[in-house]
Amino acid sequence: MLLAAAIILPVLSCEAPGGYHLRHKPEPAIVPSLPVTVEAISLPPGYERMAAPAGSFTTWLRQVPLKKSNVVYLYNGSPKRNQNAQYAVLDISVGNQDLQQCADAVMRLRAEYLFAFQQWDAIVFKDNASRAYCYTGGNNRAAFDSYLRRVFGWCGTASLEKQLTPVRRLNQLEAGDVLIKGGFPGHAVIVMDVAANRKGEKIYLLAQSYMPAQDIHILKNPMEPGASPWYKVVDNQAVITPEWTFQPGQLRRW
Repeated sequence: MLLAAAIILPVLSCEAPGGYHLRHKPEPAIVPSLPVTVEAISLPPGYERMAAPAGSFTTWLRQVPLKKSNVVYLYNGSPKRNQNAQYAVLDISVGNQDLQQCADAVMRLRAEYLFAFQQWDAIVFKDNASRAYCYTGGNNRAAFDSYLRRVFGWCGTASLEKQLTPVRRLNQLEAGDVLIKGGFPGHAVIVMDVAANRKGEKIYLLAQSYMPAQDIHILKNPMEPGASPWYKVVDNQAVITPEWTFQPGQLRRW
């Protein structure tokens, strides 16, 4: 039963309407002078990153390293068919099973942050029946990876949406927040960084995995290529990403 859930549930959790985007041909997607971390992604003129304390989830997300190439690979080593969605690729393992899809990538980043700061008791995820999966392995990487595989098998967008707290307005977003549509189909992306200008206007970065399980990547902004990869905060307006559209009211927080 566990093996079946591990294989089937994640596949259902973030399938886009109409299925996986097969119409795109594999293309090289190399960006000259790629930044080495999320924090090194340059800002538009007039913007500054929001202040964040040391040890916060925001600060940790900014320090996540990026790969030297921005080609996205699947769990089996094959390049993703659509190489037009990403600006950069996070240097975080996708594993060798079709498990770490959309909500799983969000949970991976949150769990990695808590693991790095040895906040073992806070590493808890719930399945769709609200059954809690608590990490008890301490500073043991093998135990942590095994725990995550179990979580990825039983938890998904539907359960994660229930676990997170709604944020009323998009202009309240913070790094670490999640845009999520729970269900079958469903999808989730995570806010990796937020900046603002003197007028109080905010911009933000988004990251996702997708299906099949693939490298976590910083998304381009398809609606404003000149601002990409940054997205502008506009309340009461849909957030259109390369492979999913989120509606107002779908922002959540840990």
